[in-house]
Amino acid sequence: MPHHDLVIIGTGSGNSIPDERYAEMDVAIVEHGVFGGTCLNVGCIPTKMYVYAADVAETIRRASTYGLDASIDKVRWADIRDRVFGRIDPIAAGGQRYRQHEQANTTVYLGHARFTGERALEVAPTDGGAPTTITGDRVVVAAGARPDVPESIATSGVPYHTSDTVMRLDEVPRRLTIIGGGYIAAEFAHVFSALGAEVTMATRGPALLRDQDEEISARFTALARQRWNVLLEAAPSAPPEQRADGTIVTHSRHGAVEADVLLVATGRVPNSDTLDAAAGGLALHTDGRIAVDEQQRTSVPGVWALGDISSAHQLKHVANHEAAVVRHNLLHPEAPRRTDNAHVPAAVFTDPQIATIGLREQDCRARGIPYVTKVQNYGDVAFGWAMEDTSGVCKVIARPDGTLLGAHLMGPEASTLVQPLIQAITFGLDARTMAEKQYWIHPALPEVIENALLGLPLAAG
Repeated sequence: MPHHDLVIIGTGSGNSIPDERYAEMDVAIVEHGVFGGTCLNVGCIPTKMYVYAADVAETIRRASTYGLDASIDKVRWADIRDRVFGRIDPIAAGGQRYRQHEQANTTVYLGHARFTGERALEVAPTDGGAPTTITGDRVVVAAGARPDVPESIATSGVPYHTSDTVMRLDEVPRRLTIIGGGYIAAEFAHVFSALGAEVTMATRGPALLRDQDEEISARFTALARQRWNVLLEAAPSAPPEQRADGTIVTHSRHGAVEADVLLVATGRVPNSDTLDAAAGGLALHTDGRIAVDEQQRTSVPGVWALGDISSAHQLKHVANHEAAVVRHNLLHPEAPRRTDNAHVPAAVFTDPQIATIGLREQDCRARGIPYVTKVQNYGDVAFGWAMEDTSGVCKVIARPDGTLLGAHLMGPEASTLVQPLIQAITFGLDARTMAEKQYWIHPALPEVIENALLGLPLAAG
């Protein structure tokens, strides 16, 4: 039975843990899919490469706003796809080759791992060979999450795609139905509509992006309904079906919707169940996440977990932060570090972009926190005029004394514009100081943040 000093399950952020400081350890890495994890292969990076192409397409379509006559002659989907995966696939293969063949202290197990006891795993090889049982002095569980597919769709026999597969289509579908109303659904709605598909979004809820601040959600939903066929409160009334000509039909109170491709984007679930985490003695949250403390330790001594399999934040930057904490704590158990998820930012790369940090207005109400808000339009600053922007907003939330509580942006470059607000909230910079004690470049777009801060109805002082 092979025994290792350290066993890492998953090659997303977990793969970044063993560096040169681990050269004297016997390290095992287990991967049942493609090296690099969700972000590299089916998540953050490929989706944003598609989003950028979609953004360019929409810019061309809107060029007449600025006195420019332009049009898109053709969308070469295969070229877009091959540009994306022609870059990503070699990176994934190179990561596997490096760990598998170029590191003498590392053993790579290509297969699916299941816990059989504390720090004991059975690995079933992907090539169908005999399982191998391995053990480790220490184990890091970084096996991520997977798309959640409703049973009514999974058992219907109707072909469907998830975010794991839809980017590898051979062509843009003429009609695409997306089940879901969260960030994955919103990003793919933008990509496929910008590149030529007729998009229908069907969600059970009364609005899209309901995890966002309520005002941002409402504004985005209104804009989305101008671009896509958005069906709200559209719980399925019957399982989907496929006609003889290949057409896929979904059903809700809104009636039947026909499409050529069905994309299921109803969320993601942690892979703890497929690992039999409970058999390894690992305590779980009710939603299936592995429970960890601030040092990323699980309920079993010598076992850590990080990323989507344990975190409430299914975000790559959070997983990377947690991996850095685990890397340090494995090496320095006498001086452990703690994960700091007090102020986690996020962005949705749809059209328009959305970015957020801190509390939402509904959070403040629910917690009884005194607060004031200011919503500043992009179009009220000079660069917003240049862009002819009519929908972009920056919403800031603060206590009446100026303590910043949250910021929520919707509009061009929101994911970049939010960064100074992330810094301010993280380091406790109040609204007055942030607005008044530094220069804001004129006429740059960050002036929308300056004006939002200056517009907060703060108490005198």
